[in-house]
Amino acid sequence: MLESIQRTILSTIYVCQIDGTDPIEKIKEKTAFTEDEINSKIEELMKNQLVNDDKTLTESGRNSLKVVLAGGVFDIIHPGHIYTLNAAKELGDVLVVVVATDNTAVKMKKRQPLHSQDQRQELVNSLSMVDLCLIGQEEDIFKTVNNVRPQIIALGYDQAHQEKFITEGCKKINLDASVARLQSPIPDSSSSKIEKEYGESIHGI
Repeated sequence: MLESIQRTILSTIYVCQIDGTDPIEKIKEKTAFTEDEINSKIEELMKNQLVNDDKTLTESGRNSLKVVLAGGVFDIIHPGHIYTLNAAKELGDVLVVVVATDNTAVKMKKRQPLHSQDQRQELVNSLSMVDLCLIGQEEDIFKTVNNVRPQIIALGYDQAHQEKFITEGCKKINLDASVARLQSPIPDSSSSKIEKEYGESIHGI
């Protein structure tokens, strides 16, 4: 059974493998350990064959983590998003969130997003339950899925993606991932509704 600190280190190494950042610096941000203490912990994980010499995860190290993937536009962060992402994080050890590109957002919402894809990525990355936020691939969503290789794909209560489509797409990339449909306690909360009500209130002043 992995200790909490070991899981934190493995999770951080996993995230850094994807975004190309230094795991030591990120682990220092998340814990109270010094660099020497972190390296000592990583050496222990190497002895247990969970981490390679180059500070990447071995297959056993990767399999010891449960990665959850969630996606959406996230144009206006609202309580429904927070609840859903917290619920997604509770399903595993690492939560990776994919934000839709601007072009995909226009197709989904039938309007130009208020925030650019880079701004939306930055907003989602700032949320405490999110370990990593990526911008999606327009031509093939399963390219990102294949990069992340999650064990669980979490769908929001209002997402149009069909579970069968996700499951069949995962099979094509030889990924055995389960699909979790998340519920929201605030079903009427949506970015489009907030924008509409805000616009009406401004015009009513």
